[in-house]
Amino acid sequence: MKNLFIYAFSIGSLGFSNFRAQEKAHNPVIFADVPDASMIRVGDTYYMSSTTMHMSPGVPIMKSKDLINWEIVSYAYEKIGENDDAMNLENGKNTYGRGSWASSIRFHKGTYYVSVFAKTTEKTYVFSTKNIEKGPWKKMEFEPSLHDHSLFFDDDGKVYMLYGSGKLKLVELKDDLSGLKPGTEKVVIENAGSPTGVEGGLPAEGSQLFKINGKYYLFNISWPKGGMRTVIVHRADKITGPWEGKVALQDLGVAQGGLIDTPKGEWFSYLFRDYGAVGRIPYLVPVKWENGWPVLGENGKVPETLNLPAKKSLIPNIVNSDEFSRKKGDKNLPLVWQWNHNPNDQLWSVSDRKGFLRLKTARTDSDVLQAKNTLTQRTFGPVSSAVISLDTSNMKDGDFAGLILLQKNYGQLGVKIEGKERFVTFLNAGDGSPKEESKIKIDQKTVYFKAECDFRERKDLAVFYMSTDGKNWQKIGNPLQMRYTLPHFMGYRFGLFNYATKAAGGFADFDYFRISETISQ
Repeated sequence: MKNLFIYAFSIGSLGFSNFRAQEKAHNPVIFADVPDASMIRVGDTYYMSSTTMHMSPGVPIMKSKDLINWEIVSYAYEKIGENDDAMNLENGKNTYGRGSWASSIRFHKGTYYVSVFAKTTEKTYVFSTKNIEKGPWKKMEFEPSLHDHSLFFDDDGKVYMLYGSGKLKLVELKDDLSGLKPGTEKVVIENAGSPTGVEGGLPAEGSQLFKINGKYYLFNISWPKGGMRTVIVHRADKITGPWEGKVALQDLGVAQGGLIDTPKGEWFSYLFRDYGAVGRIPYLVPVKWENGWPVLGENGKVPETLNLPAKKSLIPNIVNSDEFSRKKGDKNLPLVWQWNHNPNDQLWSVSDRKGFLRLKTARTDSDVLQAKNTLTQRTFGPVSSAVISLDTSNMKDGDFAGLILLQKNYGQLGVKIEGKERFVTFLNAGDGSPKEESKIKIDQKTVYFKAECDFRERKDLAVFYMSTDGKNWQKIGNPLQMRYTLPHFMGYRFGLFNYATKAAGGFADFDYFRISETISQ
């Protein structure tokens, strides 16, 4: 029924040329929003968890054999806060920029653990499984919500979480990880953001705790006044301290992460960098050990190239096209997809009509940010684009469906039904409030939309297009000036949406979603 696209590579830059055409790996490791990484190595395989906040399923688990090329293999949970209006986009509430934050991934005595805290439910969660790629996952939850914690299994059998901001606290967990042991909480570092010799630091957070050769090492991020995001490392002989700290890296604002070693005994620090509208993107820096301290970078700098295998495309392992054709045994949705907030699973289907994603409406909404069941994937750099085909045959008066670049300052292009007429409508919220920039009447029921994103050198521009045949494209409205905003706290995402503004009961059918690492200009 459909022909898959064959995508060519696009050469972009982050201030350097030949982004992919090298034999060695380049930073950034993933040019897409994968923040707050936590990482482990089990044998010759690396696993990494990350933050996706209000998205569902949540806490993506990625796998790699070389630290450079990653694929999504699982999620720690399908939904959290199932009865929470904000997580469910109910009663006018939402949880943009909250949901679950920085996770901690560990492997202990044959079991994988992923712990996380949720700013919406104000709880701490510990998920565990014997099979990190196939599950099932067991969930433990307890109060309070331990901010930016690091889960730690010590050699004596005790289990801890080290957490907090500025004042870093240590607390012991119950043996079954179901909660905190009363009376065990202790402040272990009073002012973690300003170790000896550092002036004007802000409170440190983002704790990640490790034990290497009998010593404890604690990684944090701080942001000195007038300076840049900074890696702070403390070390101690006992987990309770005393701790001594120092600045480990100040370059390009690359910070927050931890340590990982290779089977060959090489060491790296995994970190991330704020990079505008595309989000917070992962970096690796080499690590050497001197006098019992990890020394990050090359002469204190983040290198452009790494002595690791070359990077391949993010397609199909981090993002991917979808023809919505499913064979027996296939997942209804591949792991590259995440819903904006918890979905209503009764309102979508890939089986009602073979080869199509159907998004149904069951209530009315005033705007796309409160609409249920918007299905998303990451945008990525240096450039990326997405094309969709939409069948509007069964949409009702007031329904609005199409393609969005999702953030607070979104761009939304789709078909809106007014009475018995169809209009291609474009809303540009680049300045913070949506404005209708284009409204074109169409007579046909199938229409095609495209969004192209340019993140080169933080240009952060997106251009939208429509087509009546999927071949000849017409630019719609003004370019969207994409901006990374804290209310959403996430890089832009491609999204498929459908919601009713007048009456529930209609549905939209999406024939395909095709993603590319090229743009037309």
